[in-house]
Amino acid sequence: MRISNFISPLLIFSVFKLNAQKTDTLKVNTLQMVEISTIQIPKQVYRMNEVNEMNIMAGKKNEVINVSSLDADLSINNARQLFSKVPGVSIWENDGSGIQTSIATRGLNPNRSWEFNVRQNGVDISSDVFGYPEAYFTPPTEAVQKIEIVRGAASLQFGPQFGGLLNYVIKKAPIDKAASFESRQTIGAYGLVNSYYSIGLNKRAFSLFAYFHNRSADGWRENSKYHINTGYISLRYAPSPKFYVEAQYTKMNYESQQPGGLTDSLFNDNSRKSFRSRNWMSTPWNVINLETGYNFNMNTKIQLKIFALEAERNSVGTLGNIFTQDTINASTNNYNNRQLDRDRYSNLGAELRFLSNWNLFNKSNTLAIGARLFRGNTYRKANGKGSTGNDLDLNLAFGTWGRNMFFQTLNQAAFVENIFRISPKLTITPGLRLEMLEAKGEGYINTSATGLTIPQQRKRTVILAGIGAEFKATKSTNIYTNFSQGFRPVTFSEITPSATTDTIDPNLKDASGYNADLGYRGEIQNVFYFDASLFYLYYNNRIGNLVRNGNQFRTNIGASVSKGAEIYAELNLFQPFKILRKIGNLSAFASLSFIDATYTRWDDPSKINDPTKTLVKRRVENAPQYIHRFGVNYSCKKFSVSYQINSVGAAFADALNTEKPNTTATVGVIPAYVISDISFSYTFLKYYRVNGGINNLNNTQYFTRRAGGYPGPGILPGMARTWFLGFGVSI
Repeated sequence: MRISNFISPLLIFSVFKLNAQKTDTLKVNTLQMVEISTIQIPKQVYRMNEVNEMNIMAGKKNEVINVSSLDADLSINNARQLFSKVPGVSIWENDGSGIQTSIATRGLNPNRSWEFNVRQNGVDISSDVFGYPEAYFTPPTEAVQKIEIVRGAASLQFGPQFGGLLNYVIKKAPIDKAASFESRQTIGAYGLVNSYYSIGLNKRAFSLFAYFHNRSADGWRENSKYHINTGYISLRYAPSPKFYVEAQYTKMNYESQQPGGLTDSLFNDNSRKSFRSRNWMSTPWNVINLETGYNFNMNTKIQLKIFALEAERNSVGTLGNIFTQDTINASTNNYNNRQLDRDRYSNLGAELRFLSNWNLFNKSNTLAIGARLFRGNTYRKANGKGSTGNDLDLNLAFGTWGRNMFFQTLNQAAFVENIFRISPKLTITPGLRLEMLEAKGEGYINTSATGLTIPQQRKRTVILAGIGAEFKATKSTNIYTNFSQGFRPVTFSEITPSATTDTIDPNLKDASGYNADLGYRGEIQNVFYFDASLFYLYYNNRIGNLVRNGNQFRTNIGASVSKGAEIYAELNLFQPFKILRKIGNLSAFASLSFIDATYTRWDDPSKINDPTKTLVKRRVENAPQYIHRFGVNYSCKKFSVSYQINSVGAAFADALNTEKPNTTATVGVIPAYVISDISFSYTFLKYYRVNGGINNLNNTQYFTRRAGGYPGPGILPGMARTWFLGFGVSI
């Protein structure tokens, strides 16, 4: 790592310090309006108020992660540490770069968080929230102020997703001073070098926040090096407390080598091994958000967000199973041509939200209304002949694309929710959401005449209903419950046959169902914090493949139910004792989830009476039966250290619950595992900070995913023991 990475922030720090000394001490800064909770909340994770900015959260199960307070390894977006205090989060830990986050809850599939509505600052950042909902972009968590998670009850205000909302909120310009600067430099195992710089300016009605992030590493596995650059700028103009306008732009680009999958025997022999040296992936990502808001008075406000996404998903490599060797062609003395796939996404959308407090029978109520317009275009070119080289090369070597398709999603939506405050203790919040979707598709899946696809167009109108309630059992605890319908539209990949012999059910239905929660949460005398709840998730019309006349037939295969408990508890051990508080603070937490996710209906008439083939009573794939995380944190003045244990139950890679792995390792058991992490931070001389830690302290060999296709196929190992050490400046 270059020494200039450390010298540069020190020089900038000196300039800021000199300027700060010249600042007029009588200057008056206009402060933004903030909401103050009457309940003292935990520092690292807390719950939203009944009304959170423009959104109603009364009766909804939600968590807010205060990222800056964590001792987590932010240099690689370590998901199991970031989400440690959010019970039930399952994580695919097959990519140590932190470029993509793959999480889910309640037995859903974690694949690139596609069951969540993934947002940054309240706007979509996934490829196409309905047609191709995979999130290829995760902002660097050094730049994230907080992460908001709302379970399935988010469907009314944000979208129909079963998983709910996952929203990354980026840091802002300072409100109490004219300028701020932050730098973090981190080194780590296997060549990790991570740099983060941010600047914030506040001048009367104008404010600016910008960051630049760079991360590169050789990677823990062979053939897994990567390099990523991310930049962001936000400009805000707020001439009065009533009105503001803000523009935000995010740009990310990376190159990531994909080491491919392993068989079970290869994994057991050496999980770092890789047999793919020419597989690469790149996803340039651009997000633009224009936002404005106006407060008519203390009770009524309106907000408009117009957002656009221009992005790509590109890959080149040898995608066959591990037995397909990537070798030199004897006739050409070169490698064979790699497969080249390229997607381009061009999306435009707008969301309008209106919030108002109003009185009924001398009781204050809160009304939230919103509308959404969205158009997403996906240009998909696949199965092209890529180069014979080793590096990332996205040029078509010769011929035409094996597949060339265009998909478009048009979405109009509206929602309404209202908090009825029945009494000082009881609130009831009903709501409705109207979704109107139109999906179009055209193109071909190969260059032969039989490969032409019939232009497709699907229109549907869906009304979703929900209702929640919250009862204040004591001053600082409440009982909450929520029921909310959801649905998952048929995606682009589900209406595209994988081969010309495959067929798609012309009556393919969208998945539908609902989420339900019942819980008790709060805090007791700033000593004990808790949130314990039961959940029930019904997922109807799941989509899968059946065999008809020897060929794959894609249709709705049945239904599943996920039910269980999610429990979070944290105890401040020193708080009750004055003498112990003098030596610091010691807290311990448990984040527990018990998940029973099984198929309850199987819609294949040819096999419904065959007990070896039916899915009824079989466990849903990629759904562990338990996810438990435990941890302790000790802090004293400017020093903090955290230790965490992750215990995750076994899961199956396929719906038939195949226990014995096949030869290509795409199906079989995903074994249970236990991992521990330790990390620390120390702040000195007010502005400087050192942090570090060891991930996977016990060097556990484990994996969380058996990939059926890209970036495998086969077992994708989790990272073994690694370390990181960082130095930061913040003024």
